[in-house]
Amino acid sequence: MEVVKDILIGLVAALHFYFMWLEMFGWERGGPKLFNLLPNHQLNSVKNLAAYQGLHHGFLGAGLLWSFSIANEEWSSNVALFFLGCIILAAIFSAMTVSRNILALQGIPAVLAMTVAFIVRCA
Repeated sequence: MEVVKDILIGLVAALHFYFMWLEMFGWERGGPKLFNLLPNHQLNSVKNLAAYQGLHHGFLGAGLLWSFSIANEEWSSNVALFFLGCIILAAIFSAMTVSRNILALQGIPAVLAMTVAFIVRCA
């Protein structure tokens, strides 16, 4: 079960690094395909905001990766649960204010990882 937990946390981290790349570096190419909330002609005007948002995705991914490097199991678990919780809260807020698709894309993987992490921690 520990391996499943690590794989899920790693997948959530990878997902957030992908979001970071897309929002910071691939905005003109990938933005129009993924973010259909704005007309194409307005995507350039929010490029800096997207990059700022992408930076936050990078911090979340980095926090999850950091949890793998902590030798103390309890602290490693605490750090992973904290960052997963941040992702879940951000997904809920984004679903309420931007698009419900964000909850499925970001929230569900984080909830699965957090559930398995709690099971491993309590076992």
